[in-house]
Amino acid sequence: MARQVPTRERLIASARYLFWDRGFAGTSMADLLAHSEVNSGSFYHYFESKEALLRAVLESYVGALRPMVVDPAFATTSDPIERIFAILAGYRERILATECRYGCPLGRLALEIDPENRPAHKLIAQNFAGWIEAVRECLLEARDRLPKGTDIDALATFVLAVMEGGVMLSRSYASVEPFDLTVAQLRLHLPNQQRGRTRKRSTSD
Repeated sequence: MARQVPTRERLIASARYLFWDRGFAGTSMADLLAHSEVNSGSFYHYFESKEALLRAVLESYVGALRPMVVDPAFATTSDPIERIFAILAGYRERILATECRYGCPLGRLALEIDPENRPAHKLIAQNFAGWIEAVRECLLEARDRLPKGTDIDALATFVLAVMEGGVMLSRSYASVEPFDLTVAQLRLHLPNQQRGRTRKRSTSD
């Protein structure tokens, strides 16, 4: 017998999909109730408003970042630079799997949610910070392969900007090509494993 998903989890899962697919403003309470198969009384038992549900969705993204995005990418390679590109490859797969309809849900919400909604934007920023930290860990491990004086924090933030921009452009152009172009340019700024080894050999000579 299949496990019945608890009502609160169903609401969060439905909101996570609908906010990505239609946007926060474009998702009505009726949409949420119909998609989750929950009545309004049950909804208000768990959440005081759609905004409260939004915060729960954003909190779920914080918890899912490592197990759903970072860890699977890191498991594909032990090289720290290639781990960064493995994370980006995961987003490329999502772009292709959704026929270029994929848009980073956090990026979409960051643009849509009113700037005065500070609780939501604080959680969005927390998600972005976790993403940047994962890339920063890779860059720190590969520090001896980077130019002396490289600002690790700024570079990790730049990688996030590459991903967000590439995903947004691919959705607008209905093509994965913009994403591939941005990632290819990033490749020019990050040393690959072979270049790192060459540098070490030349230094030791």
